[in-house]
Amino acid sequence: MEPGPSSATERVAVTEAAAQLLRELTGKHGPLMFHQSGGCCDGSSPMCYGRGEFRTGSSDILLGELEIDGLPEPVEFWMSASQFAYWSHTHLTVDVVPGRGSGFSLEAPEGVRFLIRSRLLES
Repeated sequence: MEPGPSSATERVAVTEAAAQLLRELTGKHGPLMFHQSGGCCDGSSPMCYGRGEFRTGSSDILLGELEIDGLPEPVEFWMSASQFAYWSHTHLTVDVVPGRGSGFSLEAPEGVRFLIRSRLLES
């Protein structure tokens, strides 16, 4: 696993709506993690898994750890290195919207899906 970008720059955050869903999902599934790949379709959405249920490797970086009020452990946010090459200049915010999530992501049965909102990093 490749070390993440400098912790001096916050690269990923979460909306309150997403934080509330993460609290609910943690209650059902235990500690969580995200992985953002560069694939098409579902691969372009952040996928939420039980921590350790998605195997990360040398082609992934730990972009950040989301500190969620009410959760004892941060939610890790991993990204494929190839996707980070495209998004290295952006700040990402995990949000949640109504709709059908991926069948593999833990929010899918809830009738919502996680998505990424991005903006340019401030210098």
